[in-house]
Amino acid sequence: MDLLNTLVDKGLRRELPTREEALAVLATSDDELLDVVAAAGKVRRQWFGRRVKLNYLVNLKSGLCPEDCSYCSQRLGSTAGILKYTWLKPDEASQSAAAGVAGGAKRVCLVASGRGPTDRDVDRVSQTIEAIKEQNEGVEVCACLGLLSAGQADKLRTAGADAYNHNLNTSEGTYGQITTTHTYADRVDTVQQAQAAGLSACSGLIAGMGETDEDLVDVVYALRDLDPDSVPVNFLIPFEGTPLAKEWNLTPQRCLRILAMVRFVCPDVEVRIAGGREVHLRTMQPLALHLANSIFLGDYLTSEGQAGKTDLEMIADAGFEVEGAGTVTLPEHRADAIAAAGCGSHGDGGGGCGPCGSSSSSETAPAEATETEASEARTDLVAVRRRGAGTDLAPNA
Repeated sequence: MDLLNTLVDKGLRRELPTREEALAVLATSDDELLDVVAAAGKVRRQWFGRRVKLNYLVNLKSGLCPEDCSYCSQRLGSTAGILKYTWLKPDEASQSAAAGVAGGAKRVCLVASGRGPTDRDVDRVSQTIEAIKEQNEGVEVCACLGLLSAGQADKLRTAGADAYNHNLNTSEGTYGQITTTHTYADRVDTVQQAQAAGLSACSGLIAGMGETDEDLVDVVYALRDLDPDSVPVNFLIPFEGTPLAKEWNLTPQRCLRILAMVRFVCPDVEVRIAGGREVHLRTMQPLALHLANSIFLGDYLTSEGQAGKTDLEMIADAGFEVEGAGTVTLPEHRADAIAAAGCGSHGDGGGGCGPCGSSSSSETAPAEATETEASEARTDLVAVRRRGAGTDLAPNA
């Protein structure tokens, strides 16, 4: 099909597709799905081969967030029965991180709920970063602490952080429907602060919140403009007790089309399958590895993922290999840009973790799921995390 040939050619040249081409990917039929995956897979292999980077989440502080992000189980007013605890001590966080590294994770993502850290919080996280680096030689650390104040990104960088995650989540035009306690501009500012401090920027999206195809394309093009090194693609986990608990709009096919569109728009960037892959991709997860070059190992912030051992088996069975600690994730031209710029604005990828996001209000209503895209509610696949960080039980890694 001419569209896919054009997109492959553009992806191999790192040329931006038109918005119409990106929308056309999302509009392809199920009969064309394998052709779409094969085309985007060519672009993925050009820049990342058959390597899969593993990342591991450590939830440093769970629940009790004052922000009102509608998708989040840790939000203000959430009645989801998640784990709630205050800051882990540096040695506790380091022990949790070590489990992920032992399971094959190359990067540890340190996440804390809340609007943003105080300077004391940054000092605490800095101690945690130093403890993790001391005990796990070569491990990369990404921090995800919410909105940053002046100077905080520099402190994290000095402590040894490699990256900072802060997701845009959805289009600027619909952010006001998702969050009212901070703005889309706040989030963009935090990503730019991280870049200016020499941290590798990680910023992505959440699909499945009732957004239109145009919204998805808008946020991916906004991310392309920000030029993060890593783009995590989250699929909404509709937690009972949150405003979006009834938003079951995704099918495995829809998820694959979204990942393909992201790959075409961001061909040489680390694309990560983040939260919700088990819930929405289900048995189609191996196909998604042909589109994304990075996943999270084991559990997420407040929900359980599939067994870490199953993740590793899936990667091997699909013909991919786990990326080693000594391998540079990003293509050579992006790695060269790091050395030239002396900063992390084109550095190695980051985590797909993170608190919440918002924008100015909008009158645009979320689109209703079509008959072909609507998915039946699989609440049986939404399992609250009861192990790992904040518990006495061994983590899933």
